[in-house]
Amino acid sequence: MGKTTGFLDYERVERPCAAPEERLQSFSDPHGPLPAPLRREQGARCMNCGVPFCQSAYGCPLHNLIPEWNDEIWAGNLRHALSRLLKSNNFPEFTGRVCPAPCENACVCGLHGAPVTVRDNELSIIERAWERGLMAPQPPEVRSGKRVAVVGSGPAGLAAAEQLNRRGHSVTVFERDDRPGGLLTYGIPNMKLEKTIVARRIERMRAEGIDFVCSTEIGRDLNAAELRRDFNALLLCCGARQPRVPAGIDCGREGVLQALDYLTAATRAVLAGGESALSAAGRRVLVVGNGDTATDCVATALRQGAASVVQLVRKPKPAAGARIWPYRPVGEKTDYGQEEAAARFGQDPRLYSSTVEELLWDGNGALRAAKVRTDGVLQELPAELLLLAAGFSGAEPAVADAFGLSLDPQGRLGGSDHRTEDPQVFACGDLRRGPSLVAAAIADGRACARAADTFLEGYSYL
Repeated sequence: MGKTTGFLDYERVERPCAAPEERLQSFSDPHGPLPAPLRREQGARCMNCGVPFCQSAYGCPLHNLIPEWNDEIWAGNLRHALSRLLKSNNFPEFTGRVCPAPCENACVCGLHGAPVTVRDNELSIIERAWERGLMAPQPPEVRSGKRVAVVGSGPAGLAAAEQLNRRGHSVTVFERDDRPGGLLTYGIPNMKLEKTIVARRIERMRAEGIDFVCSTEIGRDLNAAELRRDFNALLLCCGARQPRVPAGIDCGREGVLQALDYLTAATRAVLAGGESALSAAGRRVLVVGNGDTATDCVATALRQGAASVVQLVRKPKPAAGARIWPYRPVGEKTDYGQEEAAARFGQDPRLYSSTVEELLWDGNGALRAAKVRTDGVLQELPAELLLLAAGFSGAEPAVADAFGLSLDPQGRLGGSDHRTEDPQVFACGDLRRGPSLVAAAIADGRACARAADTFLEGYSYL
């Protein structure tokens, strides 16, 4: 522990962020770096607890060595901090931006004050490492002669690919979209995770010998039998993208969109420098859901110039209460999207205890309004665009069907050992666990790589 009294001497300071109205002007990341002396102080606030809950199952799915690299931040030793960080996390530049930081909710320092800025500290280490040339490609010196196919290039697939490549296996990643990254590229808006960050990592992986084949869907563009023939092991990392549709909502009609389709179109437009084909500009928008994806829809609609945004939340408004440590605090969470909506329209966009009873259409078949029941009272809300962000019910069946494998009733594939009915085929990430955090997907990808490596070599030191 670098500074014994650091948690008493220094206050929590987060990296600076533009004001809500200012950040609504673009899809760029609104955050800036914290000056180096202040970042050292934030590392010094770590208490080096006897039992560091931040890196336990309560805090971090990756079991990051948080007290160790916080100490190295305070000591000013970037190389050692980076070494400790990369020991458990393949992509801290992703988790440092999009993870909801359960590690901070589990931080002992937060019991009687503010928790350590764990996520910001993590991000500062990896970004400084990129800036200073410490992230040069490191291809394996020896190849095993074994070939591995990874289907899906989200966080689980990328983590598994990187681990297996380090072991010397020749890895090919297949992605159905036109760019690698999965939900990192098209499911998370640019202002939360700029796509240059994803592209930077992909280029490093390519330089280390990993092949990426995009715009290729297994079962349509490539036969599963060919993969079984050409590769020694196959890892399915296709995510859990089967949307959950509330009763009474018809997704096939004009003005009703799945959140992922909407966010994908918005990101494509940002990358192309044009207008989205599914824009909310000038339209009154209803967002159904209360998770991170719903918040992303609110924030994206605001940036596109929506006339109004209302977020419908099925659950009652949570009452403020005592913190249930080391779990999340009890009470209402106001994220960046709600903060921006309040700045634009003068109030929080959420309506709690609300469900859609009926959608109303104009004479041309376009959405014009929705009948919404809120706390038992039925009201009609005008809307030209309804975005469904009610979560996911499991994996899409196409890839499992292509390999002749069976999803369980929850839409998942693979057992606790990542194996499927076919000993050559493994599964990981949201496909195996159900929808979860990016950090959890990376952790599962690493574990799946170890299982596949053991299958290929008879043992593994991954």
